[in-house]
Amino acid sequence: MKKMPPSTRPLSEVAAQLKIPAGIVATGWPSIARQLIKMAYPLDSWQVDIGRLVFAKRKDGFYAAGVGGAALSLPRQVGKTHMIAGFIFAACIASPNTLVLWSAHRARTHNETFQSMQGIAARPAVAPFISHVRRGAGQEAVEFANGSRILFGARESGFGRGFAKVDIIVLDEAQILTEKALDDMLPATNAAPNGLVLMMGTPPKPTDPSEVFTRHRAEALAGDRDKLYVECSADPGARADDKKQWAKANPSFPTRVSAVAIERMRKNLTPDSFRREALGIWDEAAATQSAFTPEAWHACEGEAPKEGRTVFGVRFSPDGMEVALAVARRPDTGGPIFIEGLQSMPLSHGTGWLVDFLAEHASRAAQIVIDGKAGVGYLTNALREAGVKSKTLIWQPSLDQVIVAHAMVDQAVIGKDLTHSNQPELTQQVLSCTRRKIGNRGGFGWQAAEGGSVTMFEAATLAYWAARTTRRNPARKQRISV
Repeated sequence: MKKMPPSTRPLSEVAAQLKIPAGIVATGWPSIARQLIKMAYPLDSWQVDIGRLVFAKRKDGFYAAGVGGAALSLPRQVGKTHMIAGFIFAACIASPNTLVLWSAHRARTHNETFQSMQGIAARPAVAPFISHVRRGAGQEAVEFANGSRILFGARESGFGRGFAKVDIIVLDEAQILTEKALDDMLPATNAAPNGLVLMMGTPPKPTDPSEVFTRHRAEALAGDRDKLYVECSADPGARADDKKQWAKANPSFPTRVSAVAIERMRKNLTPDSFRREALGIWDEAAATQSAFTPEAWHACEGEAPKEGRTVFGVRFSPDGMEVALAVARRPDTGGPIFIEGLQSMPLSHGTGWLVDFLAEHASRAAQIVIDGKAGVGYLTNALREAGVKSKTLIWQPSLDQVIVAHAMVDQAVIGKDLTHSNQPELTQQVLSCTRRKIGNRGGFGWQAAEGGSVTMFEAATLAYWAARTTRRNPARKQRISV
């Protein structure tokens, strides 16, 4: 049988994965479709099918995906923003006083999306429904004549907290969405009569804090009956130059997206990034082998103690490209040790900043631990020349001590014997790292995800270990070693 062109292919033919919530008896799509006609806003057949499912309802009248949410894993340049914008504009026109929050992770993506929305609002067939477009920084919104509103913002700027009675939440860049960010926004739909959460993104990189998107996918594929999940992707072993696989991954190719556009991505992305972002293929290993679960790590969040022994950890990366500085503080009153990353810099920038900082804080430090062949000797000598004379203050750990440090932190996270402030860079490294073997006696260290780093986490690990084990008190002048 001859295949239909992409614009008329149904979702069942387009999607590599399609998981539909149970109990669907109706859909709110007809009212959305009527508004799209008035808006002169055409969609492809597969996009219409997604709309039917997003707004599908159970016999109680609530959205079928209202409990578990709807998630779309789609490649770049497939038209997902155009599609979801059509859904949302039409829903706002169809139902007066609808409130929508549309968030991206990055401010840059938020700005690009809002520019697109301004363009849609200005279309001749759409403009009569619009009362005002607010363009002020932090106040971006499309306001409709019937009282509906779409508010836009970036999650990295804190957008999404403090709202109430939100009808629809759109989470763009869902591959960069933490449980904490979702927890901040999700309560906003609780007071809405029929709330709906819709997330969309591309398969995450191993370094992305993607626990929400990854969990939604895993639960949907495992048979969760409350979730909608749509995934468009090429075959897992697809060749990057196979145009048939391009068409399989991207239902907008070649009618709406040209071969030139995809070739451009291929030229400018790494092979792994092209596989994820252009072909929609998930990296299964990265999603399942993290050393720490998001739940365990976030359960350790806390504030730095005001008083305690302060220790600094310095780690030079094995490839000699990076150095990181972290701090740990052991409370005088006992309890979990607090850790935080302070700075991570390419070694091409030198270590002057590191010497200056450590020399300034040396008198109040219980220990300075330095590890990594790339710069231990040089940094130690530079600190001596900068006036850090105490031989017991600077410590270079042995291999056995490094192994113990990693085991300590591993157990500290599990046992909540460690606290942190959920610093983005440190959290990203923690949640994307795996364990690597050290030695032949069961020892392990942290392994960075592809394209990522664990240098700051390694520095924090050293700082934690030293804070836990040191007996040196900077308030007393005595020779006490780690």
